[in-house]
This record gives sequence, structure tokens and C-alpha cells, in this order.
Amino acid sequence: MINTIIRFKKSVAIVFLILSVISSIAFLFVDVNYNMQDYLPEEAESTIALNVMEEEFSSGVPNTRVMIEDVTIQEAINYKDELISIDGVTEVLWLDDVVDLRTPIEVADTSTVESYYKDGKALFSVTIESGKEVEATDRIYALIGDKNAISGEAVNTAAQQKMTGKETLYAAALLVPIIIIILVLSTNSWVEPVFFLTAIGVSVLINLGTNVFIGEVSFVTQSVAPILQLAVSLDYAIFLLHSFQDYRNKGYKPNEAMKRAMKESFPVISSSALTTFFGFTALMFMDFEIGSDLGLNLVKGIVLSFISVMVFLPALTLLFYRWIEKTEHRPLIPPFKGVGEKLLKLKFPAIALVVVMIVPSFLAQNSTAFTYGMGEQPENTRLGTDIKKIEEIFGESTSIVLLVPNDDVGKEQEMIEVIEEMNHVSAVVGYANMIGSTIPHDYLEDTMTDQFLSENFSRMIINTDAGTEGELPFSIVENVREVSSAYYGEAALTLGESVALFDMKETVTKDNQLVNILTVATIGMVLLLSFRSISIPVILLLTIQSAVWINLAVPYFTDTPLVFIGYLIVSTVQLAATVDYAILLTETYKHYRQDMAALPAIQKTIDDKLFSIAVSASILSSVGFILWMTSSNPIVGSIGLLLGRGALLAFILVITFLPALLLIGDKTIQKTSLRMNFYKGDKHEDN
Repeated sequence: MINTIIRFKKSVAIVFLILSVISSIAFLFVDVNYNMQDYLPEEAESTIALNVMEEEFSSGVPNTRVMIEDVTIQEAINYKDELISIDGVTEVLWLDDVVDLRTPIEVADTSTVESYYKDGKALFSVTIESGKEVEATDRIYALIGDKNAISGEAVNTAAQQKMTGKETLYAAALLVPIIIIILVLSTNSWVEPVFFLTAIGVSVLINLGTNVFIGEVSFVTQSVAPILQLAVSLDYAIFLLHSFQDYRNKGYKPNEAMKRAMKESFPVISSSALTTFFGFTALMFMDFEIGSDLGLNLVKGIVLSFISVMVFLPALTLLFYRWIEKTEHRPLIPPFKGVGEKLLKLKFPAIALVVVMIVPSFLAQNSTAFTYGMGEQPENTRLGTDIKKIEEIFGESTSIVLLVPNDDVGKEQEMIEVIEEMNHVSAVVGYANMIGSTIPHDYLEDTMTDQFLSENFSRMIINTDAGTEGELPFSIVENVREVSSAYYGEAALTLGESVALFDMKETVTKDNQLVNILTVATIGMVLLLSFRSISIPVILLLTIQSAVWINLAVPYFTDTPLVFIGYLIVSTVQLAATVDYAILLTETYKHYRQDMAALPAIQKTIDDKLFSIAVSASILSSVGFILWMTSSNPIVGSIGLLLGRGALLAFILVITFLPALLLIGDKTIQKTSLRMNFYKGDKHEDN
């Protein structure tokens, strides 16, 4: 295989470049899904209810709030007519749908009126069709101007659709120069970083293009996967080219140097790729399919990066290796001689600090206040400002749609009366209380009944004065489900943004334990087989998992709500991506330990590998922090912040806590490992 790659190097390079061009074109035909509810499992009640409603009714769930200031009731009705005429808007609910405006509004229920009209300001509940969010919201913005406001799930979706592509390009524009600077500092050639980025860049393009066979990806995957693949797998290219350069410096000809480099680096690269591969595979077992969508793309990306580094990069290097040699320069950063001795002075403080922090961090990261949707929108955006303006006048609000069998209007009326008495329910709009049970269906026009009645179901909208998620909105969802089940059993179905988020919470909470167990178990198994040791996997996992827990505990101690999807993904990704640092340090220690005592072995290990680990950690950390800084999407921003901070924490623990554990556990490692031929010199040498 190696000989074939070297012999047909030009053909190999051409094939990969052609594949990258084809993939770049195919990528344009990959759809991006911004609707988080689509990723709930099929058995979730809100998913079942949505499918039923789409079959039975033409209108959907109210997903947008539009506030118009300084209008009379008649002017508000005119605005309502203009809103309903917008393509993509399927329904607009306002005061005239719940109160007879032929009578003075002063005699109507004050709380009901003020849910829609207050201080000369009108608030419309609008339903925008899925897939038409951008076009519909653009026309609403044009209609209402800058003075008025719009908010809701559909507006969030539209904003993300507009920003995802731009922000990904912006992040890449910032990230690539930073990575090049880091790589230039870490290599002895000005163009060597170009080879690294080309090899991984080609694999990223092929990964993006092959998504055309999947059909669509989530917006989280679109924003995070390409940059994360680049950051995680760049090490593979660095390992191979550094090994090639070492053999060239020893006098080997290019082809022979590459053969030896490929053989030497294959175990290290494959071990690194396997731990990451299995770590990302755990995401694919999530019931909440955004995790499995991202997991599939990352797993695919790791495989493609591995193939690209082991096949394309050798061919590319042999074709243009003279460029590397012609642009060689002196090392820009001096060697880290003596750093190991200084860091090892921190071994007992490091162990003491981690021991003190590990239990509180483990408990805190499970007790953080989570959000399950998009999280808060930045206030420096039009959307963030509009949300604040609407909530200041009308408070928080969300709608729950309830579907029940339409065979008993009297029972429906009785249930509505119970729901209307619930705390935080501002209004219920349904057939039984809006039209009444005294007029037979056959005597009513279809336009009066279509929004309420279908062939099998009666549809009602429950307006609440609570937000979309949190303890209060979720308790309202539970109460509505409890009451409707008492009347209709399992035939009653609920849906809406707060309902979907409630189901999301139930789903991802179950996912969390499964994914974490699978991640630790699979990575532990790879480490067990790689090191043929029982104790080393425990030491490595303890080091990285401690960094994960400390990272995820920070939001609890800073009283900052954390987007749960970010928490769930990063708890897996951080472990899978940063365990490579621990593997590299431990492999090197094991090698040196065969020829010297434990203390000098660990000191030399740190001196030799600190810079390599720092390069990897700085790249991954840069990726995270740039995602955080450039993304207006709270989910993507949360993933970025956690990833950036997590890479730094993992780096700190790997160069302080891990060496201390290896040194203290040296005898245990020998006793619990196969063929661990450690140096057996003077027993006093370690002192």
C-alpha cells in the first residue's frame, strides 16, 4: 500500500483534488435544517401532535409575535389584514378573534384585552409556515418598519438562516491566519503549514460534499463540524510531516524517508484517530438527533482526515517537498529545556487542587441552570432589542396548541373552563368557547370552523403569560397535559415551542447519561488495547474527565445558564478531542522509562512534548473561542466557549496533574501492564 501511494503519487494527488472540487459543488446542494423540533424522536408527544395537526389542519402553531405601536383598534385590524396577506403567513390571531369588537372593549375582560391591546400598542400572534421564515419575516419587517417589533421561534430561525453561512466564513477567515501563525511558530519551514492545511482542508471539503447523500444537516453541524474536524485532525498531518523531516535530516532520500515516516507515524495517528472516532460515535446514540447528526459528520470527518493524511499528504509532500526544504528557517521558539523539572515542582499542589475541585465540579456540572432551546438572543441585535421591547409591554408569552377528539363539544367546553382557571393562562381560543355548542356545525361557514375543527380533531390555542422554557413554562405544559388527559386520555395531544422544548429536555436528559458512559467506555477500551494496561486508561481518563467536569462546572459557579445541547456535545467532544494530549505524553514517558528512572523520564517527556501539546491545545482552543466570538447563535456560541475553555483546562492538567499521577503511580503501572519493560536501575535514582 505504501509503495503504491509513493509510486502513483501524482495520480493520488490528482484524484483527491478532483474529489475536493466535486465535493465543493455537491456541498451547494446540501440543505440545512434550522428547526430543532425536527430532531426530536418520533415517539415524542409533540412530534406525534405536529404530524397529526399537519394532516388535519392547514394552519400551524403560532410562532411569531408582532407588536405595532401607536395604533387604534381599526388601524390594528388593517395591519392584521396586511399581515395575513403575506406569503408564508398562514394565520394571524388578534383581539377580534377572542372579543366581540362590536361592543365597547371596556366591558370585556381586562386581562384578555391587554394580552392583545395595551396603551395603544397591538400585539398579533402570527403563524409562519415552516421553510418560509426568511421571506415572511423580511416582509413583516418591511411592513412594520424600525419602530415596531417582532419576535418568536420563526424569527429566530430566519435570523440563524441568514447568519450561519456568513458567520462560518467569518470564523474561518479569522481562524485560518491564527492557525497558520501557530503552525509557522511550531515548524522549521514557511510553507509546511500550507501542506498541513491542504491535507485536512481537502478532507473537510470531501466531508461537506458527501453530506449530499444524507440530504440535509442541522445548523449546529453546519456551523461546528467543519472547523472542529480541522482542529481535531490537524495533529495527524503534523505527526506525519515531522517524522518525514526527521528522516530527511538523517540523510534518507525522499521516498525512503516517507516510507519510514508512514510506518512510524501510523500507530500514533491511528491510535489518536480511534479515540476521537469512538468518542464522536457516542453522539450517534443520542435520541435527540442533532447529536447523532453532528456525531455522524464528525466520525465521517475523522475517517476522511485519516485517509487524507495517510494517502494524499504523502503524495503531495513527495511532489513538492523541495518547497519545504527551500523555505526552511531556524526555529522561532527556543526548546523547552528544563521546563519539566520546574513543572514537576507543582505535582503535589496540582494533585491537591484537583482532588479538592473534582467532587464539587462533578456535582456542580449536573446542577447548572440549563436552557434547552436557542438560549437568549444578544441584546445588541435587532432581534434581541425587539424581544425586550415586546416583553416590557406585554410580558413573556407562548402558545400551546391542544388537539382533542371533536366528538363532544360539551366536554370540550368543560375542559376549556378548567384550563382557563389555570395560573398563567391568559386566554383559550377554541371552537367550544368562541363559537359555542348551540349552533350545529352544518349551519356554520367553513371559514369560521376550519381553524378550530377538522374531520377528527378540535384544535384550541392556549395563550400563556410565561416564556418558552424554564420551570414555570414546563409546569404549565405538564398541567395542560394532565387536564387534557383526564378528559381524553392519550387521544389528547399538545404541541408548540414550549411543549417541544419540554420534550427536548426529557429526551436530552436521558441522552446525557448514555452518551457519557459510551464515550468513557469506548475511549477506555481503545486505551486499554493500545497501552495493554489497566491503570494507564484510568489515569488518562481521570485527567481529561477532571478537565471536562471543571469546565462544565464554571457556568454553575458564575450563575450563567448553559445551553444543554452545548453541554451534552462538549462533554463528549472535549474528552474525545483532548485525550490525544494525554496519549502523546504517556506514550513518550513509556518510551523514555525503558532507559531511565521515573523522575528523569517524566522530566524529559515534558521537555520534549510540551511544545507539541501546546500547539494542539492552542489550535483547538482558538477554534472554540473564535466560534464563541463570531456566532450570534447561542447554541454554537456556547459550544465554542466550552470547547475553547475545555482545551485550555485539558492542556493545564495534562502538563501538571498527569505527570504527577504517572510519577506517583509508576510502580502500579508496571504491575498492571503487559510487557511494560521499565528501567530497573538504582532504586534511589527517582529521589
